[in-house]
Amino acid sequence: MSMRLRAARLSDLEHLYEMAKLTGGGFTNLPADRKALSAKLERAAQAFANTHDTLADEQFVLVLEDAASGAVRGTCQLMSQVGRQWPFYSYRLNTLTQYSQELDRTVRAEMLSLVTDLEGASEVGGLFLHPNERAGGLGLLLARSRYLFIAMHRARFADKLIAELRGIIDERGGSPFWDGVAGRFFGMGFQEADYFNAINGNQFIADLMPKHPVYVAMLRDEARSAIGVPHPTGRAAMRMLENEGFHYDGYVDIFDGGPTMVAATDQVTSVRDSREATLAGMDLNEGERAILATGKLETFRACYGARRFAEDGRVAIDAVAADTLDVSEGDTVWSVAR
Repeated sequence: MSMRLRAARLSDLEHLYEMAKLTGGGFTNLPADRKALSAKLERAAQAFANTHDTLADEQFVLVLEDAASGAVRGTCQLMSQVGRQWPFYSYRLNTLTQYSQELDRTVRAEMLSLVTDLEGASEVGGLFLHPNERAGGLGLLLARSRYLFIAMHRARFADKLIAELRGIIDERGGSPFWDGVAGRFFGMGFQEADYFNAINGNQFIADLMPKHPVYVAMLRDEARSAIGVPHPTGRAAMRMLENEGFHYDGYVDIFDGGPTMVAATDQVTSVRDSREATLAGMDLNEGERAILATGKLETFRACYGARRFAEDGRVAIDAVAADTLDVSEGDTVWSVAR
């Protein structure tokens, strides 16, 4: 089976909807709602059709498909500039230090402050791989192909890159963090609030969320222990992000308390180490394992393959990858070592 990433199309709606029903909640970028997913695909179509290489508020959706059958088995997204359509809220975990001279005692209190510090950054998110395909490195292909897309369209993305990881969700589908913090002010459960946010945006957060800092010590143990902790299914994703150069800087999701990872775009490993070359051969038998990509915007596609660079800078790849990418000699191929 030859799997490749490509730009999503409007006709992928049912594929995305079926995958969205498998997420288990707390997955804002992939709601199980046909209308919301259709709007997402329409917005992506506009972004792919825009040929101006400038930074704007755009959203790109990619899908993982079987090149032979066309079956869609995964998806991921890129948001070029968050916080333009509506504010991008986060909680920032910081420390307030106070000293009493009479008691000769210093007290340090952790606090959660509602901030919009990350507005204007680009975001990678919406990564979901069908449960039956979670082997063979396909999750890594989904994740790292996004960075090749950024490298190939660098002017369309900001200098800061973020990734939000889903936080702790209990067996009821609820969020201990939501129940202990924002849920007290909204009169709705986590699933309802998360679904409303996915469909309608988060302006209601600006309308109803208290603006004063929250003292962490005043929260229940369940809520405190969820701050900055990824969902168990997201631990591997967090390690992949750290391997790419992302780090946790105290920003957490306002709904489930999951960590927001931050990186300088040009220092992300798969962006920094990507190489552009002219294709010189397509019958390579042995070479360095790599992620290969070609095309621009709606013609973007990526897959695993083998590569070998010649002294003149041109690159040869294996026949299977060449067929999967549908490339010929003289085409431009981007790649990064696997």
